[in-house]
Amino acid sequence: MTATPPPLHGPAFEADPHPAYRWLREHEPVHRVDLPGGAWAWVVTRHEDARAVLADPDMRKDPLLGDATWFAAGLGLPYDHRDSLRRSMVNVDAPDHTRLRRVAGGAFTPRRVRELEASAERVTSALIDALVASPDPDLVRDLAYPLPIAIICDILGVPEADRPEFHRRAAVIDSASFEEIEAIAETTDWFDAYLGSLVDARLAAPHDDLLGDLVRAHRDGDLTRDEVTSTAFLLLVAGHETTVALIGNTLLTLLRHPEQRERIRADRSLLGPAIEESLRLESPLQNATWRFPAHPTTVGGVRLEAGEPVLVSLLAAGRDAERYEQPDAFVPDRGASHLSFGHGAHFCIGAQLARMEARVAVGAVLDRLPGLRAAVPESALRWWPSMIMHGLFALPVAFDRDTAG
Repeated sequence: MTATPPPLHGPAFEADPHPAYRWLREHEPVHRVDLPGGAWAWVVTRHEDARAVLADPDMRKDPLLGDATWFAAGLGLPYDHRDSLRRSMVNVDAPDHTRLRRVAGGAFTPRRVRELEASAERVTSALIDALVASPDPDLVRDLAYPLPIAIICDILGVPEADRPEFHRRAAVIDSASFEEIEAIAETTDWFDAYLGSLVDARLAAPHDDLLGDLVRAHRDGDLTRDEVTSTAFLLLVAGHETTVALIGNTLLTLLRHPEQRERIRADRSLLGPAIEESLRLESPLQNATWRFPAHPTTVGGVRLEAGEPVLVSLLAAGRDAERYEQPDAFVPDRGASHLSFGHGAHFCIGAQLARMEARVAVGAVLDRLPGLRAAVPESALRWWPSMIMHGLFALPVAFDRDTAG
């Protein structure tokens, strides 16, 4: 391994980021990385440090606390700083974070997740039907992508007629790199206007969905209108793309380990643990969203000044040899915890929903696609060029069509 820090960008890194993160954990666990627009950030790579930063209330989430260089570069979620898309729980701190999380939490109760599971099973069944009939089946394009967007549309009450355009626009947000500023700006403009129109519709005619709940909270004075549209946008960005990557990454992991895949096919009690192990190995979030120290602090022996941007590498923390034995091995029944859904006050509010969708999707693949195998060499796979996300553009596969169901 090189004596200097490896690059954290480019096709080679995107295809296999783990050697670079291993080097950083061993040699420079709190690393300064340059970003587009003249910005830079600290990247935290060791599990113990990552967990501490995620739990620290003085590591603030409000982008307005970022230093001038970071702010001028226009980074972060939702890729700009308009209040109508920024004022979500991922970008605020207590007490606003507590208030927003309480209101949005109604969408993710065990009862609501069970109701959505029936929808996920229906959608997945239809998607697998189409995938079996496809001349070029792709587990990302044909399953991992459309399933979560269908569930998000159900949660937000997006009319059926609007869903194709909603899907098309969401694809830009999901896989765009920081450099695609114009496409991102056009898409956020569209979602800003579209989500505003959905809010207007709920104000005119109340409805029993999450957006209806948020609008009622707005009527009651518990949320501002900007917080309603921002929360809806967060569900799209954070709730959809992470689940796409979770499903795609888990299926790739099973393709890489056919013996373990057959164990899971035979013993479905291993499916949930296998999804957790895939989350540890190939976290859908490469880095947790931005944090900013409220005052000077020290992480991993490195001094951080107030307002300096911090990225916690969940992907790196998941393979820390100080935390996990054989950290690069896929052990479906390992039973170890991970940080891929975060930790502390900002732990992912939709974690159980994402797990459910992955369980339904992966279970259906195991049930209905015998002889599953990759249709292209792994070197041909392309990963999203994102500092935040870690997911595949496509996952072409083959299977035994004569016995597929």
